[in-house]
Amino acid sequence: MPLYRDDAIVLRTHKLAEADRIVTMLTRTRGKVRAVGRGVRRTKSRFGARLEPGMRVDIQCYEGRNLDTVTQAETLDTWGDVIARDYTSWTAAHAVLETCDRLTEEHEPSVQQFHLLAGALASLAEGAHEPGLVLDAYLLRALAVAGWAPSFVDCARCGDPGPHRAFNIAAGGSVCRVCRPPGSAAPAPETLELLAALLTGDWAVADGSGLRYRREGSGLTAAFLQWHLERQLRSLSFVERA
Repeated sequence: MPLYRDDAIVLRTHKLAEADRIVTMLTRTRGKVRAVGRGVRRTKSRFGARLEPGMRVDIQCYEGRNLDTVTQAETLDTWGDVIARDYTSWTAAHAVLETCDRLTEEHEPSVQQFHLLAGALASLAEGAHEPGLVLDAYLLRALAVAGWAPSFVDCARCGDPGPHRAFNIAAGGSVCRVCRPPGSAAPAPETLELLAALLTGDWAVADGSGLRYRREGSGLTAAFLQWHLERQLRSLSFVERA
């Protein structure tokens, strides 16, 4: 069986048998992989604590037919351990990890998604920005990388220069008066400005935004995400908002 080594971030885990665990990871060069950690649930396991969600590890695995097998794991960043000490950050991190899991496919490399995920977890661990803002910024950028970039200024349908007041999820974001479909939302201009800042990384604008606009923006972001995923994210319902 071929042996490989890669930089990986643990997305989720599942119990297997009495002491094993299936670990789903996003790797830098191989994309998403699933591997079995033998005996990692035993208290004397050599690397059980390193294979927890949110941890970044240097992983070594044997490639199998259905599941790979972890043979070695060395900690690179203990984001999961730091984030777990703050409930608001931890719920946001779970939403980030679940979104990444939904947007990536097994054995399909996605270097952009890997770096985006690493940046979001590092930001949550550092506490430089409000966790809700980090989460929404990640969701918007992850969707953009996946090919579903929302528009918050120009019309998503005809490209008419904005800003525009109407917002329609199915249309792809902001829409002008001519293209506006029935039932479109009319968020505050400050909300659209905040979402545009999160998408482009303008943290000066994002950090200075008001609570009302953050809440409205979070609702639009969650709805936009789940529309394109065609399913709800379980972790979003547990996210602790400021």
